[in-house]
Amino acid sequence: MAQIETNNQQITLYCIENSNRAKQTLVYAKAQGIPVFVIDISKTPITGSQILEIAGRLGMELKDLINQDNDLLDSQLEPINLESQNLSPDDWIKMIQKNPEILKQPIAIRGDKTVLVVTPTDVLQL
Repeated sequence: MAQIETNNQQITLYCIENSNRAKQTLVYAKAQGIPVFVIDISKTPITGSQILEIAGRLGMELKDLINQDNDLLDSQLEPINLESQNLSPDDWIKMIQKNPEILKQPIAIRGDKTVLVVTPTDVLQL
């Protein structure tokens, strides 16, 4: 059962609100007249079910949701080589929940469409 409420009339943006990409995406979406509901994952914990649903919507494995260029991985989670880890889904979920800044984001959802925003214009795919 889906844990993420969706709406065809607005975009739900899972992000860390003060990140540059999230700020740019928000400005771009609003400039296009698209209402946006922001869920700041650094302030509002994301549930395990939501993480699993996001991965499924994106067609990604949990490990692929991890931003391997994040400084936290280099400083605190070293020497983890994420590609070689044989972690359970619960392990990946706990890692993301404990360190939400390692989640690739922003993630934009509108209705039944979900996109990992790489550039602000990616919201137009919704």
